[in-house]
Amino acid sequence: MKIYTKTGDAGTTSLLGGTRVLKSHERIDAYGTIDELNAFVGLLKDQKVNAERADFLKQIQDRLFTIGSALAADPDKANIKHPDITEADIQLLEAAMDEMEVGLPALKNFILPGGHESVSFAHLARTVCRRAERNVIKLAQNEFVSEVIGKYLNRLSDYFFILGRKMALELGVDEVIWNSRNKS
Repeated sequence: MKIYTKTGDAGTTSLLGGTRVLKSHERIDAYGTIDELNAFVGLLKDQKVNAERADFLKQIQDRLFTIGSALAADPDKANIKHPDITEADIQLLEAAMDEMEVGLPALKNFILPGGHESVSFAHLARTVCRRAERNVIKLAQNEFVSEVIGKYLNRLSDYFFILGRKMALELGVDEVIWNSRNKS
């Protein structure tokens, strides 16, 4: 099977269900950003420091693919079957964050991305996740999007923040603290 179809050459693509929309459509932007985030999660998963978390990060990739398929489905075609994100998925993220926070120093300052390449990848995932969340919220203003998707993405960005902190601790690198300029 060839990967290229040439059907998108004129700037349109098909949703699940067959409806063609512009590639600039909010729905395409939303699931495209989810795809971008999934690539960053793969990069995070491949970091040696995350070897013990690789299975959990793979599970996050699976959930992101689930979200992508939900966003790619034509909301006007109710007979399209795809897996769902559930509250249990959110609870798994919360439990993972609670576990990672054990042993982390108290957060007293804003933290800047950096300090180690692997930690920076966690911050990239966090910021792309926030953008995906904004895109989903924007789409939900005009079309149906399950509320649990936005909740999952909100929690997932928190997960990546905590993951970056945990990775810095495990790598033995200092977190980069934001130092504001004092205004007189």
